[in-house]
Amino acid sequence: MIQVMGEALIDIIVSPDGEVDSVVGGGPLNTARAIARLGHDVEFIGGISQDAFGRRIQRLLEADGVKRGIVPLLPEPSALAIAALDETGAATYRFMMDNTAASSVSVEMALNALDVNALAVHVGTLALVLTPLTDAVCAVTDALGSDQILMVDPNARPSVMTDSRVFDETVKHVINRANVIKVSGDDLEFMTPDLDPKRAAEELHNKTGAVVLFTDGAEALNVFVRGAKEIVAVPPVEIVDTVGAGDSFSGGFLAFWAQNKYSQSDLLSMEKILAATEFGIKVAGVTCQRAGAQPPFAHEL
Repeated sequence: MIQVMGEALIDIIVSPDGEVDSVVGGGPLNTARAIARLGHDVEFIGGISQDAFGRRIQRLLEADGVKRGIVPLLPEPSALAIAALDETGAATYRFMMDNTAASSVSVEMALNALDVNALAVHVGTLALVLTPLTDAVCAVTDALGSDQILMVDPNARPSVMTDSRVFDETVKHVINRANVIKVSGDDLEFMTPDLDPKRAAEELHNKTGAVVLFTDGAEALNVFVRGAKEIVAVPPVEIVDTVGAGDSFSGGFLAFWAQNKYSQSDLLSMEKILAATEFGIKVAGVTCQRAGAQPPFAHEL
C-alpha cells in the first residue's frame, strides 16, 4: 500500500483563446491516480465534498481503483482551481480553497486513516499551506514508522504560498523527515530565489540527506543520492499540456518502488533510484501527450 495525502479539487482549465473545460485535479490526487493506474494499491488521504463536484471526484477515484482513507464525504464545498494555459501548454493556477472539503481534514481524521504498514506516504502541494490540513500533514509525518518512506513534493503555488508562514513552517517540518524530495525548477525559484535552482537542489540534498529528484520541465533531471549526482535525460515528446506531469512522475517513481518490492534501505542505491526515475519520466511523458491530468495505465507502457 502507498498512501497519498493532500487535496482533491476541480481544475477549471482555460485555453489560450479563452475556451473553458473542467477536470478533476489536485496534485496529490493526480499522484494517487497514477499509482493506481499503474496497478498498485494506493489510498488517498484527503477530504472530498458531498456536493456534485465531490461526487464526481469520488466516481473518478473509484474508476481508477484508488481507495479513500477518509471515507465520509464532507459537508464543506469542493475546492476549485483555475488553470490558465499558455501557448506552450504550461499552466498558471489561481485557487478557491478557503473553508472547503480539501482544507478541512483534521489531525484526527488523518491519523485514523494512516496505515502503519504502508510502504510509503506522499505529501505535497496545497497540503503544505491549507489549514487545518497542514496540522494533519505534520501529525502524519511525526507518526510514520522509522522504516516507512516519506516522499515530499512542494509543488509550489505562489498565488497561495507567497509570504505564507504556514507554508514555510510545514515545508521545514516535512523535509526534516523526508526520504525523497521531488522538486522542480519552479519550486526552487520560488522557495530559494537567491540561488540557482541546480545549486539549491544540491544544497537541499546536503541539508536533509534525502534523495532529491530535481525536475526542470523538458530539461535533464538531476538526481542526488548520498552526496553523489547523476543526470538523467528527458526524451522529447509532443506536448499537449503539462497538467499533472510532475504528479505522474512521482506516481511512477513510487509505483516502480512498489513493483520491485524495494524498501527504505534501497534508497541508498543510486542504481535503483535511477531506474525508478527513468520509469517516472516515461509515465510523465505519456501524461504530457494528453489533455489534462491523464496518467497512463500499466498496459499502455
